[in-house]
Amino acid sequence: MTLDQILVFALLAGIMGLFIWNRLRYDLVALLGLLAAMAAGIVPPEKAFAGFGDQVVVIVASALVLSAAVGKSGLIGRLIRRIEPRLRTTGARVATLTTGVTVLSALMKNIGALAVFLPLAVQVARRSGTSPSMLLMPMAFGSLVGGIVTLVGTSPNIIVSRVRAELTGQPFTMFDFTPVGLGVTGAALAFLAFGWRLLPHGRSGQAPSSAAFQVEPYLSEARLPGDSPLVGRTVAELEARGEGDVTVIAIVREGDRRYVPARHWTLFAGDLLVLRSDPHALSRIVAETGLHLASTGTGLAGRLSGGNAGVVEAVVMPGSALVGCSPEELRLREAHGVNLLAIARHGQQIATRLRQLRFQAGDVLVLQGAADLLPGALGGLGCLPLADRATKLGEPRSDVLPLLLLTLTMAAVALGLAPVATAFFGAAVLAVLSGILTLREAYAALDLPILVLLACLIPVSDAVADTGGAGLIAGGLAAAAGTLPPATAVALMLIAAMALTPFLNNAATALTMAPIAASLAGRLGLDPDPFLMAVAIGCACDFLTPIGHQCNTLVMGPGGYRFGDYWRLGLPLSIIVAVVATLLIPVFWPLRQDHAGHDRARWAWAWPGGHHTAGGFPP
Repeated sequence: MTLDQILVFALLAGIMGLFIWNRLRYDLVALLGLLAAMAAGIVPPEKAFAGFGDQVVVIVASALVLSAAVGKSGLIGRLIRRIEPRLRTTGARVATLTTGVTVLSALMKNIGALAVFLPLAVQVARRSGTSPSMLLMPMAFGSLVGGIVTLVGTSPNIIVSRVRAELTGQPFTMFDFTPVGLGVTGAALAFLAFGWRLLPHGRSGQAPSSAAFQVEPYLSEARLPGDSPLVGRTVAELEARGEGDVTVIAIVREGDRRYVPARHWTLFAGDLLVLRSDPHALSRIVAETGLHLASTGTGLAGRLSGGNAGVVEAVVMPGSALVGCSPEELRLREAHGVNLLAIARHGQQIATRLRQLRFQAGDVLVLQGAADLLPGALGGLGCLPLADRATKLGEPRSDVLPLLLLTLTMAAVALGLAPVATAFFGAAVLAVLSGILTLREAYAALDLPILVLLACLIPVSDAVADTGGAGLIAGGLAAAAGTLPPATAVALMLIAAMALTPFLNNAATALTMAPIAASLAGRLGLDPDPFLMAVAIGCACDFLTPIGHQCNTLVMGPGGYRFGDYWRLGLPLSIIVAVVATLLIPVFWPLRQDHAGHDRARWAWAWPGGHHTAGGFPP
């Protein structure tokens, strides 16, 4: 083992350790990894920043912008509302919504497709009395398997296409993933159509199962006015009015002194009560007792006229500017014109003051502001409103144009008229020029942390291959897999990628595993294509944790899920995906090299653009 190989392995171990430690954001970990690689000399300075201009980053960024444009359309919402009366059972709702988000995920970034369907699903749940926990996790998993059907559905597909271009001079094209992806997706949808029954139906301390919106109890603050019937009463009497769904977890009085009260404490006028409550119980007790719901800012509520005031529930998106910050630091009222009224957090009991709380992805917020300004404020904060997008206030809407733009983009790639990078970049620009998105919305759609991670780890990934580190690992794997059938080696690579993804970001896993998979194929004398396909599917299909993929994180708060809930549905689905993919990959991507060497698209006759280097990478 050479010194460079030792250094690159130490660097990989350090990056993985920081990802698992989870105290630093993954984009910061990637920046530190690139800096360390330059300091160690394993990434030359002239190549260190090549990742920022790599076409992988261009494709991902363009696909995110186009996904945001499609999300502006209300056509999907109107279609769901039209067929909703026919969805008389929970199973029918799960199957319809999951299939819809899966199909859309094949055409755009899966996180964008889920963001389109999430508010619709919450509204369907509310109107039908169905628990969102039955709907949202199957939808998140459907968006993940839908993403593996085309090149642009998920980042790992784009990354393994880049690795193939470096190996053979030709990348995977837009629809090279489709035959295996469709088979895996079909099996996954068939399971999810009845597997949703494995999910929890309700929890103690939450809204009853008849209440559609079931998240962890809200943390909110309320001021006790002098004319309230609660003045002079005890904490126990207040909680009795809430019928067990309202708890006084703190009282702030005497300036800013915070007390944890006993049940016999007397309530005084001017007390600031920190309440943990079901949202419906909170609404009832405020109406009955005259409590004034407080906020993280002061004065805004008074400036809002009754007709202009708006209150909205929204979920904090992964990558939101809120994540890791407190309301006090963000100055929500002054900078964004909104007040934070309440917050609910998945699987956690919150006992801190609202203004001191640090936001996490998946938190569900109740925000107050001017109704006509709320949509823009939510977009700037990176929050997804849990309301039907077709009824959003203050936003012009073009229903057909975004979907038409997406259709034309996919057609241009399928027919070989333009490379993927060119087609999606052009579509992103046209989305802004046509007025579908403002320039500010286009920039907000860019997931900068994931783009930074890709740009920084691409040179590190190249270093793993350039130093011979990937070949060294592959040699060890080849020795272990040498006595096994070739299909088993593919299965092991898929399972290894699937096992790493919950601890690393899926893009980071793909950047690490793809060169190793290609080297392993070479050591075994097999074609690298099936191994790269296995890595792409394994990295894209994290069903076991809420943190391995943004789609899983996004539904955790609105669905009221806890960390362990993902195993209930995710473990059997992972087994199904691994088995089906292992059976299908050798069928469409033979393990033995044919006489033509790397014939990139063995089934490409089915697609008009199959023989065009549509991946957009240089040969």
